[in-house]
Amino acid sequence: MIRRFMAIAAVAVCMTGPAMAELDDNGLHVAPWLHETFKDLREDLAEATANGQRFAVIIEQRGCIYCREMHEEVFVDPEILEMLNDDYFFVRLDMYGGTEVTDFDGETMRESEVVRRWRTLFTPTILFFPEEVPEGMTGLEAAVATMPGAFSRGMTRNMMTWVLGEGYNSDESFQAYHARILRESGVISE
Repeated sequence: MIRRFMAIAAVAVCMTGPAMAELDDNGLHVAPWLHETFKDLREDLAEATANGQRFAVIIEQRGCIYCREMHEEVFVDPEILEMLNDDYFFVRLDMYGGTEVTDFDGETMRESEVVRRWRTLFTPTILFFPEEVPEGMTGLEAAVATMPGAFSRGMTRNMMTWVLGEGYNSDESFQAYHARILRESGVISE
């Protein structure tokens, strides 16, 4: 009887998969690398730059299975997590949220309105920003790279590394960079 119970318990543990990420009162994932700010993106960019970090905005929504996948399977990768904590300053916008946000051009509106303004259709979407945003630009205009959707650990790590290295200012597109890294690591052949 005890052996049977232990066998059932072992199967149950194996079937649970990765640990479930904690959710806040709005049903959005909790992560120590997500900064709670007043959502004035100009101030957030200035703070990130003062900290020697790159500013990024992640757009998520309650119940998003792809957001959950990113939090539970991708953002927990040790290399990615280190970049999230050390190299990036992330602020989250709720796709349907009502919190006021001040865009880079000074316009203040609800999160959901900023998301529409930025023409974001999918969650999660990550927008990466330069160290400085020219006066009068919106987040959509200022973003140096956008990652629309859930991607693998490797692609996410490569995108974050490419942005940190300012690959968007080089002749090597992200796709070419990613393919080169995959070739160099032996994942794909020439």
